[in-house]
Amino acid sequence: MKLIRLRIENDAMDIAYHPVSGQEATVHYLIAYNPDQSIGENLENIKVRLAGLKFDAAILENGLSYPFSDTIVGVNYDRIDVGLALTNLLNIPVVSQAAVEQLGLAAAVKAKSAYLKWHLDYYGQYHGVRNNGQEAMLTIGNGYFGLRGAFLESHADKDNYPGTYVAGVFDQETTTINDHQVTNEDLVNLPNAQFITFGIDHQTPFRLNEHDLQDVYRSLDLKTGILTTTKLIHLASGHQLKIHSQKVANMQDWHRYSIRYQVTPLNFAGSLQIYSEIDGSVVNSNVSRYNVFDQHHLQTMGIETAANTVFLSGQTKSSHINYTIGAQLTSPDVPAIKNFHSTQQSQGVQQTVSLAVEAGKTYTFDKDVVITTSNVADDAQLTQVQAELDQSSFDKTASASKDYWDATWRTTDIKVRGDITSQRLLRVNIYHSFVSAAAIESGQLDASVGARGLHGEAYRGHVFWDEMFILPFYTLHRPELAKQLLYYRYRRLPAARKNAQAEGYRGAMFPWQSASKGDEQSQFTHLNPITKTWDPDNSRLQRHVSLDIAYNVWFYYHVTQDRDFLNRYGMELLLSIAAFWISKATYNEETGRYDISGVMGPDEFHENYPNSTKPGLKNNAYTNIMVAWLFDIITKFKAQMPQSAFQQAAEAASFDTATSQKLTDISHHLALEINRRGVIAQFEGYFNLPKLDFQAYHQKYGDIARMDRILKAEDKTPDAYQVAKQADALMAFYNFDVPTVQGLIEQMGYQLPKEYLTHNIQYYLARTTHGSTLSRIVYAVLNQLDDNDDDAWKLFSEALASDYYDIQGGTTAEGIHLGVMCATLNLTTRNFGGVSPLGEHLQVNPQLPDHWQTLKFKHLFRGIHYVFVIDHQRVTVTANQPSTIIIGKQSYQLQAKKPLSVTYAS
Repeated sequence: MKLIRLRIENDAMDIAYHPVSGQEATVHYLIAYNPDQSIGENLENIKVRLAGLKFDAAILENGLSYPFSDTIVGVNYDRIDVGLALTNLLNIPVVSQAAVEQLGLAAAVKAKSAYLKWHLDYYGQYHGVRNNGQEAMLTIGNGYFGLRGAFLESHADKDNYPGTYVAGVFDQETTTINDHQVTNEDLVNLPNAQFITFGIDHQTPFRLNEHDLQDVYRSLDLKTGILTTTKLIHLASGHQLKIHSQKVANMQDWHRYSIRYQVTPLNFAGSLQIYSEIDGSVVNSNVSRYNVFDQHHLQTMGIETAANTVFLSGQTKSSHINYTIGAQLTSPDVPAIKNFHSTQQSQGVQQTVSLAVEAGKTYTFDKDVVITTSNVADDAQLTQVQAELDQSSFDKTASASKDYWDATWRTTDIKVRGDITSQRLLRVNIYHSFVSAAAIESGQLDASVGARGLHGEAYRGHVFWDEMFILPFYTLHRPELAKQLLYYRYRRLPAARKNAQAEGYRGAMFPWQSASKGDEQSQFTHLNPITKTWDPDNSRLQRHVSLDIAYNVWFYYHVTQDRDFLNRYGMELLLSIAAFWISKATYNEETGRYDISGVMGPDEFHENYPNSTKPGLKNNAYTNIMVAWLFDIITKFKAQMPQSAFQQAAEAASFDTATSQKLTDISHHLALEINRRGVIAQFEGYFNLPKLDFQAYHQKYGDIARMDRILKAEDKTPDAYQVAKQADALMAFYNFDVPTVQGLIEQMGYQLPKEYLTHNIQYYLARTTHGSTLSRIVYAVLNQLDDNDDDAWKLFSEALASDYYDIQGGTTAEGIHLGVMCATLNLTTRNFGGVSPLGEHLQVNPQLPDHWQTLKFKHLFRGIHYVFVIDHQRVTVTANQPSTIIIGKQSYQLQAKKPLSVTYAS
């Protein structure tokens, strides 16, 4: 084993390189600590000095002894968990000398590696959006509710935001701004029932502050869903305590969550008080730029108390969704219920308990919480909340969570050997995908997955086109969950038809932003945080969201072959969407082609033509290609369906014979603009726009991801330049394989020269700012298609860590980016693993990153469970039923439960 050994002192870092463990070091560095640099910048010097050396692990010789970590050191009068920091920096496990002496080197490294792959940890106290981002990443939940990973002792303030969200609980409020009324529909921040804190000798209850909080360590166990927080507290009075808390959502009885709060007095005996609250006075204030609007959505209707149990009931102000939250406080150290006392407040209720304590002894308090809301099919009244509480306990909730996650990891885990960081972050993304949606699989919730999960209030909790990046993962692992999410869209077909009719079109026009009812929730203006001015917002013109829904319908049916869904729901959705596009396409007598105008593509920087008062663009390439695809797929599915089922869907969609006859004509004659090198114009006239001097803007502003805001601050407009926020013209190459897209374009009557894909990728990469993390995903796929593996890996790894490092400068504080999280999972299996589900059989063409040794995952395709183990030479696949699979260009017949190993050319 190749090792580095480290001693990190207050003013220097001593590093030795041992190419063979147990033998003398061959390289030795003493790096002085630079006080003018951050701790991270100083640690970066280690990476620079060790460049070119290969090592498997590091041993920290002088780690401090803490109950939560043994790799913490003091540096420049501060403390850092250098183990966590160096694992992030060097992608290796860091073990303490004490662990090596106790377990032996190999066992210590193995144990630490296993731990790192299953835990998301943060050490230290952070402030503002950095702490808020960690709260989002440490969210627990079950798809019914999401509970941000805030400190239990916190109320919402500049550093903390303990939000609670229930899927589908939206509320509208109207605010008058600049003499006009603005109505917003928000995912509601419900009463905070996770609050719990302590007091000593009946003095003021403890509130979080940087002076008293000496140390804090937060660890999310991805295997079990339990969030553990350990605090060391030194009060101004001299009292020292250790607070160990755990929080877990019940993944089976999903109205419940539980908290275990353990207090250890370290240097005193006396009187200890525990204060527990349900705070009904909360507002939506997670997103500061929304605070100009009325964010008060709750009205408390009733508070009840009974022994050690309290209840708070209320209703959202305009949507009139009822909610009841019950909390029960227990302790093995306080056996008499009469010692628990409750105090009603104007908008909440507090429980207290007091007991005598001794130094060195740990006292345990469990808080079980039940949330019910009237938007759920099994809505529980107050008596049922009490029954739920009677059945609840921390141990039961933890056990139910563990059982759920055990089963989930068995079918959805993606195992990477040779890359600790990628392994951990892939599991983080899988975890959050189910925290955001699991309960919807029950069929009792009329909800879908918001772009920011149940983790924050950005985008107001709305549902966007991000579903297209999310649902494929569910479809391949939890098809019932994917189907329930499609039902959310189906139930909003009447609203989509109403949207289309209001704009003068037929069929169904789904909104760019959807919430409770399916009407358009996009605003007409938005606040530019640079200029502090309200700019016009035409984002509602991203009509391609309907095509993205159609894609999810197609992908679900293609993977599952669920004919009942296609016959009863899917085809009606497809025909309704197609009817809209048929009515929107206009025949151009001059070109002999059909044009689609008044739309925006995924780019979002371009809302209309410069110097034009008419919103929208003409012949967006992604839109037109996807329309052609949709019309073709309807024709294909029609041939596969019973005629009676198709006719029933057509009648429901008002899709008559005359409309049907237009499908082929329009799909074969939609307009695109393609230059002689085969570059597809993002929209008609794109090539006529001037180029932007990206280098000059980089030098002036540094981060130019949101070039639209920068240009508007300069009194310019992104509409006037060849600049893109994210992938647009080439998005279809992410959705489908190259032959499919090329076939669609050629069917439309265009011929593409050789190397056209390379020309397109180079052209648009040079004009894209990656203002959305989804852009990195799409261009990672495109670069891999073009054999640019280094660029593909760079973009993928940035996307994979985008929320962990909050690369967009504070946006993770407002909620995770669920689309990019699930997209990294799809990319890992479909592109790196090379297992494509786009054909009639699974096709395997692996392209593993060089440093990944093996990749293992499972897929459920057309009712057959597949297990793949892939390295750089061999694919091993096992199926639970006989099936056909294509590896490389060769077709193979799999026998049930018999592994097939095939050597491939890497």
